[in-house]
Amino acid sequence: MTGHKIIIADDHPLFRDALKQALEGADLQLEIDEAGALDKVISTLEAGEGTHDLILLDLKMPGVQGFSGLVYLRAQYPAIPVVVVSGNEDTDVMRRAVALGASGFIPKSSHVQTMRDAVAAVLNGSVWMPPGVSAGGAGDAETDKLALRLATLTPQQVRVLMMLREGLLNKQIAYNLSVSEATVKAHVSAILQKLNVESRTQAVIAASRIDGDAVQSVN
Repeated sequence: MTGHKIIIADDHPLFRDALKQALEGADLQLEIDEAGALDKVISTLEAGEGTHDLILLDLKMPGVQGFSGLVYLRAQYPAIPVVVVSGNEDTDVMRRAVALGASGFIPKSSHVQTMRDAVAAVLNGSVWMPPGVSAGGAGDAETDKLALRLATLTPQQVRVLMMLREGLLNKQIAYNLSVSEATVKAHVSAILQKLNVESRTQAVIAASRIDGDAVQSVN
């Protein structure tokens, strides 16, 4: 395995540096980029023009609250595997991450060699989970249905939903995305339809329910 480009996405510089050193100390021959926010992940991916092979993503950092960042990245860049690296070690959170498209889940408490093995496995095309944790059976049936609905959102709709969760108004969302308010309203309508809810508030509650305990991740 040679010449792989990966992104470590975490808002804690010390953890990014520690993980980078751990992976560089292995015989993986990686080129590692770092990002402390979702926007930086996106700009790095765009600058790389499809040359990245893996994203290591925390569940809680600027632009990311729970699984929204994972869903966005999987929708926008389906060819690039995403592995969640989190301080949250709840097995339902791990399984739901995989159900939403993650190629694995690495607890931050993992031994250095375990992290290296996990990254190597995913770069070789496998899905990696901690020993003793299976990828199936993530929570109750209704929440699973909500997760599947969330996965049908387009990348732009996911970004709009993330901003709704931050409490932004249509005018503010339009400014942030450089689109018209009419476009934002159309996205909101599509989100409500896809999530099978009737209001913005219900959409935010549904997204929070899908996250479950993920947003309580210990960074």
